[in-house]
Amino acid sequence: MWKIGVDEAGRGPVIGPLVVCAVAIPEEQHVVLKAEGVKDSKFLSKKKRKELVEWFNQKSETNSWHSSFIICQPERIDASSNNQGLNVLETELFAEAINGLPNEVKHSVNILNDACDVNTQRFSDRIANQIKSWPWENSTMTSEHKADENDLFVGIASVLAKEKRDDIIEELSQNLGFSIGSGYPSDPNTIKILPQLLVDNPHPQLRWSWATVEREWKKIHSRELPKRNKPPKNQSTLF
Repeated sequence: MWKIGVDEAGRGPVIGPLVVCAVAIPEEQHVVLKAEGVKDSKFLSKKKRKELVEWFNQKSETNSWHSSFIICQPERIDASSNNQGLNVLETELFAEAINGLPNEVKHSVNILNDACDVNTQRFSDRIANQIKSWPWENSTMTSEHKADENDLFVGIASVLAKEKRDDIIEELSQNLGFSIGSGYPSDPNTIKILPQLLVDNPHPQLRWSWATVEREWKKIHSRELPKRNKPPKNQSTLF
């Protein structure tokens, strides 16, 4: 029996993508995850998260563990924020991540999603409507609040998603030539550099629909920030 855990990282930042990760691991490997110290990424140090990523990758090579990532760029986030909303967007991203797993895991599997919607059944139903050939044989799907804290399969997905996003943010800082901090509006380093990304046009890696970005843009330019109302080209959804 397989277990698929799905989680995201980067829902709230003003800079950079939202990353969703789905992992597929044989269900009996729960004891292995526990022995290695897997937890929700929020409860682990950067050092431990990196160690777990390396460990997971090694397991993937020898034990047929699988992962699938969806990198949702700010342009798509903004288009959803201005139209359908982030909760619906997340169901699209979770479904895309699950669809990206190999066919060998798409039977006899229990799928668990970390739900952002207050209505967990609605969250599951929206994802299920976008899963290819669902329902799969002898398979179930559920969504829970705080699944990343309560379930080790979702916990390792949270670690992989967090580290993938952190790597992207680090690369963005290197390309810009200065640190952008964590990208969260609560980070003073991020807020400090925000004007540099709004001098002429808003930087494409900013989330233009975020109130923090809009306020800073108006301070600099005394006019409305442009809107992103359409998903990027070559992006499609099934919902």
